[in-house]
Amino acid sequence: MRSVQRTIGSAADRSLVRDSSLVWLASGVVGVSFGAVSVAGGLPVWVPVLMSLVVYAGSAQFSAVGVLLAGGGPLAAVATGLLLNTRTAAFGLAVAETLGTGRASRFLGAHLVTDETVAFALAQPDPVRRRRAFWISGLGLFAVWNAGVLAGALAGSALGDTARYGLDAAFPAVLVALVLPALRADARVRRCALLGAALALAVTPAVPAGVPVLLALAGLFLHRRPAAAPGAAA
Repeated sequence: MRSVQRTIGSAADRSLVRDSSLVWLASGVVGVSFGAVSVAGGLPVWVPVLMSLVVYAGSAQFSAVGVLLAGGGPLAAVATGLLLNTRTAAFGLAVAETLGTGRASRFLGAHLVTDETVAFALAQPDPVRRRRAFWISGLGLFAVWNAGVLAGALAGSALGDTARYGLDAAFPAVLVALVLPALRADARVRRCALLGAALALAVTPAVPAGVPVLLALAGLFLHRRPAAAPGAAA
């Protein structure tokens, strides 16, 4: 935990906070939507609030609540959430060195691993900045997401039809903005992303929700495969 405190305490780079704020804003908006949808659908306020603190996985939470509101049982909801969140295992490997070596740092860091925090961290040019970016974006995102969920849950059905406002589109839009620089700069990244997207689109009509995301990870694994050493035989 001390390593986390030192990292956050030394993170005086205001540009990281400025860049993270866009993701925090989107997180708060989508969190309000999640809390409102959950309570408007008939769940008690404590369910989305507790889920956001303990599970903390936006897409998995939406899916699990969708299963519950559609009449599915708790086991089906949990299975759906786990399936969607399997991708974070690969994300954790991508930022394992960024989390630090302390047990508390790794435990807390694992809880903060999301699409957005990993994308933001890996977009940085050096290890020190990656570590700062992960913790700044991760802790801020966790705080704003949970505050948004609480606000939305308390508002309940007062917001009406949340889908009408397009609130759910905020997070995907921000994530696309984060990965665009890498796609523009590296042809290998573009090839891997296109492969993953093609696989996901091809199987979407035929498989359950969450499976296309897992298949799309093939692109990530190809990207992480070591390139041939310079001068190696073809």
